[in-house]
Amino acid sequence: MSSGAFSGSPSDNPTGFMAAVGTVDDAVDRLFEPLRGRPGIDTAAKVITGLGDHGVLWTAIATWRGRRSGPTRKASIRALGVAGVSSSLVNAGMKRVVGRARPDRSDLQISNVGMPVREPKTSSFPSGHTLAAFCAATVLSRPGDRSGNALLYGAAGLIGVSRIHLRAHHASDVAGGVVIGTVLGLVVRRFR
Repeated sequence: MSSGAFSGSPSDNPTGFMAAVGTVDDAVDRLFEPLRGRPGIDTAAKVITGLGDHGVLWTAIATWRGRRSGPTRKASIRALGVAGVSSSLVNAGMKRVVGRARPDRSDLQISNVGMPVREPKTSSFPSGHTLAAFCAATVLSRPGDRSGNALLYGAAGLIGVSRIHLRAHHASDVAGGVVIGTVLGLVVRRFR
């Protein structure tokens, strides 16, 4: 359950800021522990995380928003393309630079009900699912569409929570994904 250092070996003894981050990560993980192993919650987390894989959810939303021909369709396709490419590049670059170890999943108690979860192979910071989700939500959001925007950001938040529940990421990885994805989304919005 130990959160590990952002750089170097997970067995390094972090001090200062990183020790504080590790303490918060461990506390958040303990909050999720009573929910793990419950088939309904575990299945929901697996499905939600699966919808975040490879932008499945965001492609469906962009398709729905662009269902009518014209400028709205072009804007939706452009938004999805720009968000997908930029979030992938930023995420891959940051993961290489930071190189943080993933959470220890050896004692993870998740029910076997439902779909399997893809085993993460990259480093942990930031959460790529969360970064992409918040980037896409920001780019696909529309001024004045309060309910639509709430659904976008709510779905993005659920993807982040699912990553913590499944112990695919530390809470700070998800928080980093929220911040980086939102900022990136604001930057690339002008290209939609």
